[in-house]
Amino acid sequence: MQLQPTVQKKDKTRRGRGFSRAELREAGADFRQALKSGIPVDPRRKTKYESNIKILKQYLQSLGSKKTKKKKKPKSLDKKKI
Repeated sequence: MQLQPTVQKKDKTRRGRGFSRAELREAGADFRQALKSGIPVDPRRKTKYESNIKILKQYLQSLGSKKTKKKKKPKSLDKKKI
C-alpha cells in the first residue's frame, strides 16, 4: 500500500510531499514512529485534512495486523548448575 497525502489549495487538490504532524497526531502516530515505519512526513505543513487522517488510520491498522510478535519461550533457570 503506497501512502500519498493530498493537499488542497483553493479549488485544486494535488499530491502532497508528506503528512503533517497534526495529521499524524490525529491518526495516533508520532513523528519518529512514522519515519521508522516509512510514512512520508512533511514538517513544513501545518494543515490537517480529514482525508489524509483517514488514509493514515487505515494504514496504521494494516501495520498493526501485519506485525505479530513471536512469543519467546522463557529460559529455564534449572539448566544452570552452580
